[in-house]
Amino acid sequence: MSESPPEPVNRVLRVASAAFAVVFALLVASAVTEPAAQAAVSLGLVGAETTGQQVVRTLVQFAGFLAAVVGYLAITDQWGLVRLSRPTLRDAGLVVGGGIALFAFQYGALFALGQVGLTTGQNQAVVPAGDPVTYYLAMIAVSLFVVGPVEEALFRGAVQGGLRRAFDAAPAIMLASLMFGLVHYPSVSGTPGQRWAYVAVVVVLGAVLGVLYERTGNVLVPGFAHGVYNAVIYVVLLAQSL
Repeated sequence: MSESPPEPVNRVLRVASAAFAVVFALLVASAVTEPAAQAAVSLGLVGAETTGQQVVRTLVQFAGFLAAVVGYLAITDQWGLVRLSRPTLRDAGLVVGGGIALFAFQYGALFALGQVGLTTGQNQAVVPAGDPVTYYLAMIAVSLFVVGPVEEALFRGAVQGGLRRAFDAAPAIMLASLMFGLVHYPSVSGTPGQRWAYVAVVVVLGAVLGVLYERTGNVLVPGFAHGVYNAVIYVVLLAQSL
């Protein structure tokens, strides 16, 4: 029977494994996204640089993330990291309440930063390539059923779940949230200060989602809470574009 590595070594290995999961997901997604988007144009399914192609890019990107999560769990034989169960009525309440709380926190943070003369950068995912109304309507559904659940399967399931096997809840949640925030940096426009301010807000949002996963043991709860939060943002943008 093999012995477990010493605790400090185990922690280093867990952090390295979590970082590998994130990098692996980014590599898989980047490898499939653009070829699939160009193939959709070549087949006449969508026009080049249109809303349709932008939505296809998002769908394929997150399909790549999901494939990477499944691959990571298979490679490491750690299927139990991503814990799933049928949501209860309480879980449904946490999804709605959590999503609204995340949205409220973001706008509260933006207001607070504005009071001291600071602003955050803009995530390019909210910038439509074509018709904004069509894009925002599509992204409401994509956010709720694809983006939120898949990102949480990666960051709360594979990443936080793995870290939790070597750390207490608080450091596992914060490490996963830091990785979650840093991954968003390249997709944010603005000055370096604005981009880092955006990352800081995302880290806190990730910590809230991490607590939801820790408390419920069901990745669908933070997954759909994340989806609700993103969907509400697109609802607001849609209302502003009408």
